Amino acid sequence: MTGVYRHSIDAKGRLFIPSKLREELGDTFYVTISTEKCLSAYSEESWAAFRAKVAAMPMISRKKIRPFFAHAAKCELDNQGRILLPQPLRDYAGLTKNVAVVGDCTCAEFWDEETWDKIDVEETTPENLAEVFTELDF
Repeated sequence: MTGVYRHSIDAKGRLFIPSKLREELGDTFYVTISTEKCLSAYSEESWAAFRAKVAAMPMISRKKIRPFFAHAAKCELDNQGRILLPQPLRDYAGLTKNVAVVGDCTCAEFWDEETWDKIDVEETTPENLAEVFTELDF
């Protein structure tokens, strides 16, 4: 998934999902907490693959990822291309009004717009990109 899209959460907690990302996420997808102060959205296929990897882990290791599943929400698009983000997820990511919807390879991320703007400036440097390309042997 690619791109950065800016949208607002309405008074009912609904967020518009851009059509380019809807094509990849599908009509039903999963939104959960992330390792950063944002939310991650996974298509049903990606979610199933991730669940299979976790299910294959030893029980003691699976417990470490329990919050990821405990806080997950199955989201369905309404007729206007919006999803309802549960309040606990919005609270986790600090989403109140303006949201940056960011493509991140295999998932979409939902960031508070101001937080995303700061991270984007920090990460979008030639030095950082060169380091990543070196790690990828690219």
